[in-house]
Amino acid sequence: MKKSQLIIIAGLPGSGKSTVAESLAENLAVPLFSVDPIESSIIKSGLKRSFETGLAAYLVAEALAGEQLKRGLSVIIDAVNPVQEARDMWHNLVRKHHATLIIIECVLERELHQERIESRIRNMHGIPEVTWENIENRRKQYLPWKEER
Repeated sequence: MKKSQLIIIAGLPGSGKSTVAESLAENLAVPLFSVDPIESSIIKSGLKRSFETGLAAYLVAEALAGEQLKRGLSVIIDAVNPVQEARDMWHNLVRKHHATLIIIECVLERELHQERIESRIRNMHGIPEVTWENIENRRKQYLPWKEER
């Protein structure tokens, strides 16, 4: 029996994560859980956007992925994953379900990244459009990956 895979698509906002994740999900025919739409749905329930709604979105993605992995199915997660706690969550999940972890980090040259951000409109309920200034601030907090990716 083939081992299930947890495929993490990570990177700064606007780096192409969702584009890569959607294409992979379609080509591999595996479920995709994207943290931003999950958080948007949580906000739509009436909660004000905060650190907690972002954390809740990661926890929902983790729970949904765990249900798939438990059944021996592979899954894709689309999330920035800027901090070690988020990354540890995925490592713990693959250990628990004896799955294989695959990390794909999306990185763009600054000029192209800025073009993408400035032309992007996502229209997610409760989540403002990301500005280039937001990206530059997030870049300072985004930890380098230690894992092979």
